[in-house]
Amino acid sequence: MSALHPALRRLQASLTRLERALDQHLLKVSDPGVLRAEVNALTDDRARLAEALDQSLAREQDLKKLAEEASEALGAAIAEVRAAIGSHEG
Repeated sequence: MSALHPALRRLQASLTRLERALDQHLLKVSDPGVLRAEVNALTDDRARLAEALDQSLAREQDLKKLAEEASEALGAAIAEVRAAIGSHEG
């Protein structure tokens, strides 16, 4: 039973900390100003994230276009090299 005593003390201390944290949270939430500020902060964060996502998606499209252009240019260069090699073999 002696091994349980330290575990019970730790459990009790954890529960006490949890109760204190919950009390603090409830105090914050009960204040409409604090709650409104948190909602505004979340709304602002969401707007920033949406803008960043839009920018990332636009950049992705730009990169895809560049990759397609590079692939076409590489294909043309390969064709030219093959044509040059073929004309020297004959």
